[in-house]
Amino acid sequence: MGRLDGKIAIITGAASGIGKATAGRVAAEGAKTVVADLNAAGAKEVAGAISAAGGEAIAVHADLADSDSVRAMVEVAVTTYGGLDILHNNAAATRLAATGDLPVSAADPAVWDEMMRVNLRGALVAIQAAAPHMIARGGGSVINTASGSGLTGDLRNPAYGASKAALISLTRYAATELGKSGVRCNAISPGFIVIPEKPGREAVAATMLRHHLTPRLGIPEDVAALVVFLASDESAFITGQNICVDGGLLAHQPFLADFREDQRL
Repeated sequence: MGRLDGKIAIITGAASGIGKATAGRVAAEGAKTVVADLNAAGAKEVAGAISAAGGEAIAVHADLADSDSVRAMVEVAVTTYGGLDILHNNAAATRLAATGDLPVSAADPAVWDEMMRVNLRGALVAIQAAAPHMIARGGGSVINTASGSGLTGDLRNPAYGASKAALISLTRYAATELGKSGVRCNAISPGFIVIPEKPGREAVAATMLRHHLTPRLGIPEDVAALVVFLASDESAFITGQNICVDGGLLAHQPFLADFREDQRL
């Protein structure tokens, strides 16, 4: 018996990375899973792999920048499976973060607007569309993928970081409003996660590992495991929280790595 037997889940950004791992894990735990992504072909491939492994899943094209598309995604889930219990708002404008998210002094307001439209407004609209269906089934779980970038400053990606900080705040507001109706809302803040679909970050990975408390970096399955817990009844008394999955990256003094490597100390 799976931990999510009888539940219906939507995972956004599920064609790759954290979303792909989460969709597979949620389905393996028994949930009927909607694999949603802007990359329709990738979503279809993931849904097919889930079905081949004995799970139940459908692929849905979803554009988080388009509110109508987000609402349609929820309606497909409800029409296909009869309700909704789990919403994992995982999709993000990673393309913008990689190419156009310039430092504050050079930031393009258009990039900021698009980042907020996808990362923040998309999650808001998804919650608005999903919550009534969850309430109709006696409750549910919303899980937002935030980021350690929303908790700290950096020299790059300020729009991405600001959107994730706002998403953490939105998580608490949603948890406050929906809690008495049985809908819980939590956020997950991953640290540096090694994504198989994004090779070529070895130099950055080596630097990041110096600052982790764990002997390895994170993988998508680390986040997926927490999503399953927060989606399950095992976490029934947890809401309004932001949980870091970062190997202890933000748990220590910033000079720890230097002290650790200084043999005089």
